[in-house]
Amino acid sequence: MNNTKQYFSTKILAEIVVFVSLATILSYIKLFSLPQGGSVTAASMVPILWLALRRGPKVGLFAAILYGVVQFGIDPYFIHPAQVLIDYPVAFGLLGVAGFFQKRSYTGVTLGVVGRFVAHFFSGIIFYAIWAPEGMHPAVYSAIYNGGYLLVELVITLYIIYLLRKSKVLQIYM
Repeated sequence: MNNTKQYFSTKILAEIVVFVSLATILSYIKLFSLPQGGSVTAASMVPILWLALRRGPKVGLFAAILYGVVQFGIDPYFIHPAQVLIDYPVAFGLLGVAGFFQKRSYTGVTLGVVGRFVAHFFSGIIFYAIWAPEGMHPAVYSAIYNGGYLLVELVITLYIIYLLRKSKVLQIYM
């Protein structure tokens, strides 16, 4: 008898691969990009957030961290090893927090994106302060820089989640 605990079934692993791949493809469709990283995309966070809402926090966090690693692998912006950890697996991984709010999807989506913002905000203060205009506090610069594109991403994401729920194309609880 095999006592090895299986964390994810083959079906769930396949879903993770599909949703991370879809998010990655959508991340290439950029409405605009900022010079030190960050962009508004064609709802690239939706597949990760949807998977978290559908499968819960364990799958959501795993997929979101994996997505962050993939993002670094395909389009790396490297300043310092700690910055890489904060801006990629941690920031994107926080999207998986949505999985804790399966019955309150808009709250989950909002908290996931806010979590990502917080990670990028602190990274901005620590590692990107040199780009702040003279006389502007690095925290203000980081909040404006990261909040500017992530707020637009949040609005797009919430709208797409609303449309998906309303149309019942995808059922969250399966």
